[in-house]
Amino acid sequence: MNILSIGNSFSQDAQRYLHRIAKADGFTLNTFNLYIGGCPLSLHYRNMISEERAYMLEMNGESTGFKVSLKDALLNRDWDVVTVQQASLKSPDYETYQPYLNEIVDYIKQCVPKAKIAIHQTWAYEQDSQMLNERLGYAEHTKMFKDVKASYQKAFEEINADIIIPSGEVLQKLITHGIEKVHRDTYHLSYGLGRYAVGLLWYSILSGNDVKNNTFCDFDEEISKTEIEIAKECVAEICGI
Repeated sequence: MNILSIGNSFSQDAQRYLHRIAKADGFTLNTFNLYIGGCPLSLHYRNMISEERAYMLEMNGESTGFKVSLKDALLNRDWDVVTVQQASLKSPDYETYQPYLNEIVDYIKQCVPKAKIAIHQTWAYEQDSQMLNERLGYAEHTKMFKDVKASYQKAFEEINADIIIPSGEVLQKLITHGIEKVHRDTYHLSYGLGRYAVGLLWYSILSGNDVKNNTFCDFDEEISKTEIEIAKECVAEICGI
């Protein structure tokens, strides 16, 4: 299975362990990410029009060192799934998604008509962070997530996407299960548990496989056995597997 993400650092976080999580199950899942830090849909749209080689191409959680255009990447192979997302600061406000999202998805369908379109739901910022309170004006991370979830659901319905990957939801579940720290800088995922839980979720959603017995454990930051089991439990609750 070949996955292409038209994203930013949040899809970079999601893909860090994904290939290796799948490999631990004997499942071939090749992941590619088009990376520009903080890239919103409006910039993806402008890059689509210009065909500029503006993206750093990442493969299986690592940088390739190559710069590519959106067109280069889409035409590179027969993608099984292409994911799209909004930049995190704009994710709560659906007005920022359009008309760019519709145009980008139409372009994807022209280039790779057989690929499934997936919406990658991003996540809320850490409680009491400056990004949450001052940049976006939220007092509670749950309020931000409510708006993020609603925006991505509307996007999913408007473009008639095939898949929604609820990364934000799995982080909220981790918090309700007693995990206090899922971010590394109040908005990006922690290098260990945050990235691992979201990677597990992507793998289960995309493959349809249960993650209960997945053996991947090569983390960039230590995760306890208890936290690994909580992450698996949260993913199972969402995926119903």
